[in-house]
Amino acid sequence: MERKAGSTTVTAKEVKAALEKTRTLTSEEEKVLRMRHGAGAPSTTAPLPRAAGNNEELADELLVIEMQLMKAMRARMAQAKAGGKPQAAAARTSKPSGNAAKDKIVRALRKKK
Repeated sequence: MERKAGSTTVTAKEVKAALEKTRTLTSEEEKVLRMRHGAGAPSTTAPLPRAAGNNEELADELLVIEMQLMKAMRARMAQAKAGGKPQAAAARTSKPSGNAAKDKIVRALRKKK
């Protein structure tokens, strides 16, 4: 390995420009470079990259999952407004585990919250 004679300084602007052009880095590598050199994100108004890329089937599957999550969130919010317990919490409290000591510890921990 050969030693280089000179040294150079890399500015945040140069790093930011280079990161905008490259597509070979992972998100973690890009994050490390931005943090190390103080280069901010390209734009706060730019859309986030799509997780599915160009895969139509994966994009459809992700959309279905997102719609299911939104539906569950809306149901949970409506139930919270009505003043009732969420279904998941009601299911957790109604099932005894069969172990009295464990149930007692779990009840004590829930009261602590």
